[in-house]
Amino acid sequence: MRHFIRFIFFGNIFYGICAIALSIEANIQQSLPLNGFLFYLLSFIITVVYYDVAYITEKPGISHNPRTIWYAANLKNIKRLHLFLMILFSVGGIYLLKEYWWDLWVLPWDVWLLIFTFPLAAILYYGVNHKSVKHFSLRDVGWLKPFIIGFSWSGLVTVYPIIYYCITRQIPFHISLLGFLLFVKNFMFISMLCILFDIKDYATDYNQRLKTLVVKLGLRKIIFIIIIPLTVIGLGSFLAYGLTHGFSMFKILMNTLPFLLLISVAYSMKRRRNIFYYLVIIDGLMLVKAFCGIIGSLCF
Repeated sequence: MRHFIRFIFFGNIFYGICAIALSIEANIQQSLPLNGFLFYLLSFIITVVYYDVAYITEKPGISHNPRTIWYAANLKNIKRLHLFLMILFSVGGIYLLKEYWWDLWVLPWDVWLLIFTFPLAAILYYGVNHKSVKHFSLRDVGWLKPFIIGFSWSGLVTVYPIIYYCITRQIPFHISLLGFLLFVKNFMFISMLCILFDIKDYATDYNQRLKTLVVKLGLRKIIFIIIIPLTVIGLGSFLAYGLTHGFSMFKILMNTLPFLLLISVAYSMKRRRNIFYYLVIIDGLMLVKAFCGIIGSLCF
């Protein structure tokens, strides 16, 4: 059981599950039918592979990070899994190209721009290492790290599900006000989780002179000047929208719960936590948010 739990969280399977749940939430909250199984499978695969890349390509060396140690011990199996996932992703991608070639061909340029924006941000986060540009990585801009991750995640789980829905049903894609607000909500929520996650790497980032927000401001300011105020603002914006658009009290309460839990978790970070607290509790808030949004939309 212990090995299975480590595989789920260290192997980033949990992130793939969160991507599926948040993508389902995006459709349901916008009163749209769910996408087909293939969309959620591809979302799962690309999320797992993307997060694994950083550890698979990491140069071997002495490390006290339990996650890095786990990857070193299971590298061969992880690479085999990656090969299988990439073959599966390629087959699924080829099928989609064959099935919806004409619908993709006639997409407006602004939709294509939107489609490519999020992968570009994700790629630049890891960086480009070429002799013509030397090494460039958005991850090196410490304060920007959490917002790049939040932006990429929000595109995957908020924008792509709706674009896919429109393509597979041959209807035009338009960004609605609700869709935009859901994107902003996911962007801010996940960015706040990423800032909390940076607390884990405070000592390493400080020694490497990587100016993350946690390194620049310190733990207390991060919690009480950044995380809690921005979460309260996000919560207030949602309440204002919900109350003016006739949301039921149950729906408002269900969507308020993740914000309250985020504030609670941020406050708890004053104490030192082990890596599983970050992976299960902090990242787990993404899953909680998705479930609350789904239940709130389906029940009332």
